[in-house]
Amino acid sequence: MEKIFRKLSYFFVKKWKVAVLDIDRGLWCVEPNPKSIKYLKAENAQGRHILMQPMPEIAHYYLLIDDINWSIIKHHHCNPDGTWKRGRMIVETSPGNYQVWIHTSNAMSIDSKRYWLKLLCSDPGADPNNRWGRCPGFRNRKAKHRSSEGGYPLAKLIWVDWKYQVKVPRIKSDQKSEKIICRSDYYFGDNSSADLSYAIALFRRAK
Repeated sequence: MEKIFRKLSYFFVKKWKVAVLDIDRGLWCVEPNPKSIKYLKAENAQGRHILMQPMPEIAHYYLLIDDINWSIIKHHHCNPDGTWKRGRMIVETSPGNYQVWIHTSNAMSIDSKRYWLKLLCSDPGADPNNRWGRCPGFRNRKAKHRSSEGGYPLAKLIWVDWKYQVKVPRIKSDQKSEKIICRSDYYFGDNSSADLSYAIALFRRAK
């Protein structure tokens, strides 16, 4: 767990915070250092969620893409040879569900983040304004993930690259007004059909 905290600290350039979320009592922050791990694990065992985010002064250099599957991960965050694209941190929040953090070299406004989150097929309900991500190394205590044996899945750190940042292209005025096409717009329970419909839509947009 200390190794995970060290990697998170590198990725967030030592300016990050961790929080405990109690659905009834609210959210409170805890110092993100090894001394807090025992306390955080105890809170997690009591059914509370452990979250993380960069400090406000650097938050505009980080983009959190929420609730995406492995197909979207491979399409947007992997190179053709299967290696990871730069400046990413990949967290598996529950089996088959992922969050991706992107460390950008240029500051992003909230509107710019919303544009790119739509393009990258993030959860439409996950607004980037003061967004928290799930901290790896702790259990996802959402009731829907409870197993028949009473256990909960562990959020896992799949990959992190703290050496590089991503330069995000500026949004042109005509791009802001143009409807963004996203794979999730074409998903109705069948992945194959969604992939085909999405590909056709992209082809038509390119013509």
